[in-house]
Amino acid sequence: MIRERLHDHAVLLHRQGKDDPLPAGGEPYPDDPRPRTAIGRDARRVGADVAAILDAHFASPAAAPRALVGAFDEVYVPVHDNEHVAAAALRAGRKRVRRTGRWLVRHGVDRREVAVGLALLGTEATASDKDIELIRTIGLLSAEFGALAAESLRHRGDAGVEALLWLAERTRGWGRVPVIEALCEVAVLPEVRAWLLRHACAGDDLDAVTAGAVATAAHLHAAIIADDADDELVDHTAALLRAMADGTGQGLTLADYPPARYVLAAHARHLARQKPTWARYAAAAVIADRIARLEPEQLGCTKKQRERLVERYEKVLRLRRWQATVPRRKTKPKRKRVTRRTSRRSAR
Repeated sequence: MIRERLHDHAVLLHRQGKDDPLPAGGEPYPDDPRPRTAIGRDARRVGADVAAILDAHFASPAAAPRALVGAFDEVYVPVHDNEHVAAAALRAGRKRVRRTGRWLVRHGVDRREVAVGLALLGTEATASDKDIELIRTIGLLSAEFGALAAESLRHRGDAGVEALLWLAERTRGWGRVPVIEALCEVAVLPEVRAWLLRHACAGDDLDAVTAGAVATAAHLHAAIIADDADDELVDHTAALLRAMADGTGQGLTLADYPPARYVLAAHARHLARQKPTWARYAAAAVIADRIARLEPEQLGCTKKQRERLVERYEKVLRLRRWQATVPRRKTKPKRKRVTRRTSRRSAR
């Protein structure tokens, strides 16, 4: 039975969905569904088994990359950057490491093989455009390879940054988190900062994991206090604030975000001039409710200042044009009461 290459699986799903994120990060995959877990393993030894296999492989100059097919079936292969695998790559020749990594990513039919290939490519400081295309494509299978792809692309200059942005727009779920985190590390770049300030939130619960890091790295406070902040920035600021307000310990919360009170005040000010929509109303209502529950010191302000923040939101939300955006429950029309007289008339 011929098994589908994981790279081909990613390409096919991408073509079918065009530029939409792959559902469930590309799962289910066409390879062996056996569970792989590091539970019960010594964290210091995770990846050592993989490194030993690579050392033995690279010790034979004539061994081709295809000789590694099936070599990792019985070992745990980490799906994050690993020091043991990186060390094995450094002990081998650079060209051979790159050639082996390319082959495993392009031709691997098992996620363990592909993960090792990605890890090998991730040790290279430079790569051709062909390598970057290969890495970002397999990164579409983000449920499994998002972290390794992000780590590999992060070291590859402008082309790697462009690929990270491309990947972030096409991934969802946990696999997107390391991509956003990698972009936060290069948020000093104008194009990355602009993207993070407007598109980092995907609209799901995992926004709480990265919202604080995005707000900090992209200097949200400096952007939102500007008088000319555009609607896209203001709307995304609401998404970031809501995610930090809803945070349950997954990431930086409003209580841990030093400029919180200033960002909240600026957002409320911009909200007042925006066109009322239900989405904006709902986000602002959630934010106002959450900050009303926080202790003043958690926002770095006095009780009176916190109340003033809440009042700014409530003042906008009480306006008639904003109230008009709230969906109204449809009430069923009252059934006409049937009396004995009306039923007799109907019978006639």
